[in-house]
Amino acid sequence: MKKVYIAMSADLIHHGHLNVIEEGRKLGEVIIGLHTDDVISEYWRTPLLSYNERKVIVENIKGVSEVVPQDELDQVANLLKIKPDYVVHGDDWKEGLQKNLRERVIETLKQWGGELVEVKYTDGVSISKLDETINLIGTTPANRMKKLKKLIGSKPVVRIMEAHNGLTGLIAEKTKIEKDGKIKEFDGMWISSLCDSTAKGKPDIELVDLTSRLNTINDILEVTTKPIILDGDTGGKIEHFVYTVKTLERLGVSAIIIEDKVGLKKNSLFGTDVEQTQDTIENFCDKIRSGRAARVTNDFMIIARIESLILKAGMDDAIARAKAYVEAGADGIMIHSQQKDGKEIVEFLSIFNQFEKKVPVVVVPTSYSHMTEKELYEAGASVVIYANHLIRSAYPAMVNTAKSILENDRALEAKEYCMPIKEILTLIPGGK
Repeated sequence: MKKVYIAMSADLIHHGHLNVIEEGRKLGEVIIGLHTDDVISEYWRTPLLSYNERKVIVENIKGVSEVVPQDELDQVANLLKIKPDYVVHGDDWKEGLQKNLRERVIETLKQWGGELVEVKYTDGVSISKLDETINLIGTTPANRMKKLKKLIGSKPVVRIMEAHNGLTGLIAEKTKIEKDGKIKEFDGMWISSLCDSTAKGKPDIELVDLTSRLNTINDILEVTTKPIILDGDTGGKIEHFVYTVKTLERLGVSAIIIEDKVGLKKNSLFGTDVEQTQDTIENFCDKIRSGRAARVTNDFMIIARIESLILKAGMDDAIARAKAYVEAGADGIMIHSQQKDGKEIVEFLSIFNQFEKKVPVVVVPTSYSHMTEKELYEAGASVVIYANHLIRSAYPAMVNTAKSILENDRALEAKEYCMPIKEILTLIPGGK
């Protein structure tokens, strides 16, 4: 029989997929090139189902004779191995993100006289609309909580954006761009104590208590579906930290990051300009172990933040703490630095990557903002947090608006800083 190759993600199976497979079946033996989790995560979003789950489903579709992994969005590598007589695809890729991929398929098939067969795109099917519908339905705490570990396991770099209220949560949830043939978006949200305090007009000294912070978390949970990482400052006393873990896990927060300092909290980016005291390794390890013991599931992550580089304690101290915290059961390590060149971070990652026992490493490129996600990934980072950028960009815009009104005794000139009133009225779904 003739060989027919069909590439697909099959994360949301619909009648359009079945139509393409049926057309392929008329031509010969159908081989499905199923996109791996990495491929889907890279160009679209984290798949709802794992590769193995999708493979079982597709194998059981009538007319499918074999399912093979497709490790790239580009089909060429698999086509060169299989040398199919036909490639079948919907005709929706003649323009847009996949136009170049289509051209590469045509050129490759010419090498052995293969043919591209394009099936008319099925009317009424829109993956983006299906995604939107799923998001409108929402998620459960358990499903949301699991997402972070799944993301870390399936993506080169997990990209996290700061959110400090429901509106910024929506921005982190919904902002997307198309670049280099891929859909780029944020994978989750970071609820920063700095931004939460600043939004409330209070200093970042752990003045905002847990009850108030839980209100912020709930505001964001109500309008989003992506995973949340909470900035837990020092975690407080061990006895209190245990209850914080239980509360966050119940709500569906994916992780808490706690820093190894004690006493009155001062923002790390002050460095040694203010008095800051680092916790002992033994006490902080006890806090990690107590937090782990309080969990109901292994899905909730406790990530240890190392302040050694901030407090000028040296690289050796940072490495010693990393080893101890990993042994104590930390699900991840966050390494912090205020050095603008990023060399400390790269050095730490280089040493950490040689550990026999490793966990994901989180970085926060606020000071070393010139470093790209690709550079940080290649150095060994798994999660990149943009920790305060939405509130830092909102504040100057609001100040400029306020100054303009004072300067001109009217609001006309301030229009350049504001979105149209009709847009703000319809910004939130259900507002009209």
